[in-house]
Amino acid sequence: MTTSLRVLSDAEIAEIHEKSLAVLARTGMRIDSERARRILAEAGAQVDHAERRVRFPRSLVEASLAAAPRRFSLGGRREGFELPMNVGECTLMPDGETTTFYDPATGERRAPTHRDWADATRLIDTMDEVGLYWQMVTAGEEGPDPARSARQWRDKHTLFSKHVQDEIASPRETEWLLRILDTIHGGRERVRALHPFSVLFCPVSPLAMEAAHTDAYLATAGWDIPIAVMPMPMMGTSAPVGLTSTVVSGNAEVLGALCLVQAMAPGTPFIYAPALAAMEPRTGRWAGGGPEHALLGAATTEMGRFYGLPVTASNGGTDHFAAGIQSAYERTVNWLLPVLSWPDILIGPGSLGGASTLCLETMVIDVEIYRACRRVARGLGGGVGEADVVEALDEVGPVGDFLSRAATRDAVRGGEWFMPRLGWHGTWDRFEAAGRPDILDEAREKAFAAIRAHEPLPFAEGVAEALDGIVAAAEAATAG
Repeated sequence: MTTSLRVLSDAEIAEIHEKSLAVLARTGMRIDSERARRILAEAGAQVDHAERRVRFPRSLVEASLAAAPRRFSLGGRREGFELPMNVGECTLMPDGETTTFYDPATGERRAPTHRDWADATRLIDTMDEVGLYWQMVTAGEEGPDPARSARQWRDKHTLFSKHVQDEIASPRETEWLLRILDTIHGGRERVRALHPFSVLFCPVSPLAMEAAHTDAYLATAGWDIPIAVMPMPMMGTSAPVGLTSTVVSGNAEVLGALCLVQAMAPGTPFIYAPALAAMEPRTGRWAGGGPEHALLGAATTEMGRFYGLPVTASNGGTDHFAAGIQSAYERTVNWLLPVLSWPDILIGPGSLGGASTLCLETMVIDVEIYRACRRVARGLGGGVGEADVVEALDEVGPVGDFLSRAATRDAVRGGEWFMPRLGWHGTWDRFEAAGRPDILDEAREKAFAAIRAHEPLPFAEGVAEALDGIVAAAEAATAG
């Protein structure tokens, strides 16, 4: 008996769907890519090339939904690793591209370095709860693309052994990415079968797709690269006021992108991933800590499930810029509803200040919060306990206890209790004797112990050298 939660009724889901179809048919989307417009025109969309406007008839949306696969797996370099989508599993993915780093030595926010990026990447490679990579902090890399991107893709795959998800900024970058994936995984067909890399694609809210990012993904045709479509409409700025209206706006943008992806290559793996948000009304900035994000994350999951698609929920935010009480309670509130709706992927661990700052201590704490949320989602029916509760109560009798019974032992070992890995859970006397340990100190120690112990999964013989050659060729091509 798992815990289930819904914030949208069947009638509300149907209404959001119908309004999204009306938006796509009436207003459509501005699509800057000429290639994308041609593909959509051939699929049955109404295209105005002069205005770069594409309108989507209901029949095209319905055909695209029918073409998208319901189940597939995301793989990685690690032997036996896979993340099956749409089978009742949930994994974490860190928030991406924070621009500052919370220095654990000084407690100050500062510009990130390549070492910060490497430490964060090593840390999440050690965490079983984190199944996917996003670049959590800018890597301190400079220089023009595609050479910079080629270096980063080489380094990401060197330090991280699970699934990698990333943006591609231009078709030139796509060429080098595919060469890197081909080299690491042993050919296009292996990449197609394993799905070790997925593309993060972000339509511009409201209702637009940029040419460079769109053409970059279209250049992956033939590789069966999964795509997570993540528009970021924010209620009151780039989305209409009203939580349900924000859901409609983001849903329409995802469905429009779905039509393009399935028209390009029917059956392409697709992840429903709108990052719905509400502005902070005092400042107009992104308000990661507001409880509205919990509701929007649950609604995202429910809409994705309505379509039968794998789902990413992006609502684990906090407004605070330092690890501590506010960041922890905001993250907990904003994760609990989406987790109970149970997405395939949950985004957010490690970031502070509206996803602007990466904090390694927070990463450790957030994984603990996720573990607790996951236990709540598992519900009451764990299948562990006395075989016959009536008989057990009769055997023990009034004022007895169950501590020595085999069922109690088996339940402790079998997960009926949540067993924390962080924080203090003993008596006051022992807490005093231990010097009143602080959870932030413990989280920091755990983070750096994991980083020090991390040993990157080695490549097959010759792969590292081949990747260095690809990066050198990209640097030469960029310089030329």
